Amino acid sequence: MLTGPFLDRSWMGQNPDYNSSDIVMLGMPFDGTVSYRPGSRFAPEQIRLASWGLEEYSPRFDKDLADVNFHDAGDLEFPLGNTYKSLEVIEKNVEDIYKDGKRVFGIGGEHLVTLPEIKAVSKFYKDLAIVHFDAHTDLREEYIGEEMSHSAVIRHASKIVGPENIKQIGIRSGMKEEWEFMKEHKTLVHKHSELDCLKGKKIFVTVDLDVLDPSVMPGTGTPESGGMDFNTLVDWFEYLKNFDIIGADVVELAPDYDASGVSTAVATKVIRELLMIM
Repeated sequence: MLTGPFLDRSWMGQNPDYNSSDIVMLGMPFDGTVSYRPGSRFAPEQIRLASWGLEEYSPRFDKDLADVNFHDAGDLEFPLGNTYKSLEVIEKNVEDIYKDGKRVFGIGGEHLVTLPEIKAVSKFYKDLAIVHFDAHTDLREEYIGEEMSHSAVIRHASKIVGPENIKQIGIRSGMKEEWEFMKEHKTLVHKHSELDCLKGKKIFVTVDLDVLDPSVMPGTGTPESGGMDFNTLVDWFEYLKNFDIIGADVVELAPDYDASGVSTAVATKVIRELLMIM
């Protein structure tokens, strides 16, 4: 009989027992609608390995991962080439998480994986709002005739929660029509205090890693210059820690475009810090 010890491929600091956990980390390795550089399907696995290079303690939040009480459920398996069935798999599993009285922390994958998460969560919370970090508006109705696209995810989500319940941070790229949508519905915010209108609501935080500048995060599918640095992003997290966060995800790392591994390391720390405010 083998006695080990053996390497752990789960996220560092996780609670191995699903039933006693409060948060469930769910890998969603799907990148079937990516419009530029594919490869985010490889992110969840690489992020798990990179997590072991971090400490479990966050000095910024004076909190340890053990205090978060999250369980790493691993990666979902998707039917290759079938977007709609893949989204159904995500929605069903996220719905099961909330039926069990837990919250989801998703790891993508491309940004479209957020839509079935929102669909599932909205079945349990009627006062749901979304805080969206991204370089791109993601407010298209479709992309090259395809309704289900990562570039349309927030537009579709707005039909579920209402555009008045969406706040977008870090946006610096999009079609003119998308910018007009943001102006009409006042979704784009620049100051922490502009989030205060969401206090009292249930918040889902979605972080597209290209919100960070390519000098910090080159390993992503659609890098966009002019982004924020890591500490600025975590400043926003710190402001959000007193909000009622009932779910979150981090998406759009494409690890193979950064052979140094730095982008994956940054993504892993973003995840750790976001876990600290849940």
